[in-house]
Amino acid sequence: MEAVRGRVGQVVEGDGGSAGAGESDAELWHRLRSADEDAFRELFLRHSTAVYNFCFRRTASWSVAEDATQATFASLWRRAAGGDIDSLKLESARPALLTMARNECSNANRSRNRHLQLVDRVRTETGAAADNTAAWVEAESTMAVIRQAMAVLPANQRDVVELVAWSGMSLADAAAALKISVGTVKSRLSRARARLARTEIAGLTERTDEA
Repeated sequence: MEAVRGRVGQVVEGDGGSAGAGESDAELWHRLRSADEDAFRELFLRHSTAVYNFCFRRTASWSVAEDATQATFASLWRRAAGGDIDSLKLESARPALLTMARNECSNANRSRNRHLQLVDRVRTETGAAADNTAAWVEAESTMAVIRQAMAVLPANQRDVVELVAWSGMSLADAAAALKISVGTVKSRLSRARARLARTEIAGLTERTDEA
């Protein structure tokens, strides 16, 4: 699929809209189950940025996040083409996509030494200015510090923080994505906040619009 080739940002910025722009995620997902390319493309355009940001927060690397995002959508298309996609259980496709992305991030982290380094990727593919490269490196360094601080949490609490506080997912959608109850999501989020309350990243676990 052309939509998952090249840099994620370039694909999104270069799009002029698609035939499925007025449809709900559920309608697009239903069409995707029949390997509809337009439905796949629209879902990619709607959710690729959220998936990319989620992957960056899990990997602390722009280049690895890009690879994980592309792997997520490539896997989605392979499953669609093979008739192996379950029906969508929620109104939004994002929880399902972030669940897939979580697995791809784990794979990407295990094979991280095979990926190109950030600066090499920027120089060879984008020709970005040196000051922009420095900003990217700084962002990676900051995210690495955040990941290190998050390491004190059990994996199940980190998952809840990443979905609810960082990815803007509702408690109900996070519960569905993780296959746990809403009460368990609330409990894990509360424990994570208490554990991080005296750290420099305490504010990153807060949301004011949880539902």
